[in-house]
Amino acid sequence: MKKIELLVETLAQLAQDKGARVATAESCTGGWVAQEMTALAGSSDWFECGFVTYSNEAKQQMLGVSESLFVSDGAVSESVVVAMAEGAVQNSRAQLSVAISGVAGPGGGTELKPVGTVWIAWYYEGNEAEAFCFQFAGDRQSVRQQAVTAALKGLIKQLNKNTV
Repeated sequence: MKKIELLVETLAQLAQDKGARVATAESCTGGWVAQEMTALAGSSDWFECGFVTYSNEAKQQMLGVSESLFVSDGAVSESVVVAMAEGAVQNSRAQLSVAISGVAGPGGGTELKPVGTVWIAWYYEGNEAEAFCFQFAGDRQSVRQQAVTAALKGLIKQLNKNTV
């Protein structure tokens, strides 16, 4: 877990340097990204909040994701994670967010979205959200851990290229 701790430390320093507050909107990771952030002492200086929205209803209620996106694209999709990321910023005081939805397994996969499929979106207020589909390998724990690492790396990337 040392790698994750180093990523969080880098994220914390960048967020503080840029005066940015960060929010998470997590589904398949169940709040793991937020937990890693808040494990760092002083995270209240830059971490705003975390939304754990496992059900589609929670995504709609807490983040404002349109029901039509679930119908047309499914919960594990670019459109849903982008809406989640934007909703996390709109429903908090954060300027930067990450959103994650995926099929961690061991069941639940389909031919189009097999186990290990994870969509992650990053949104920096005032910019276009960026999303990427990952195909992670391994068991449920491994898929979730890889998603956490990718989410943190993407937040760092967003802070490196944007200013508040």
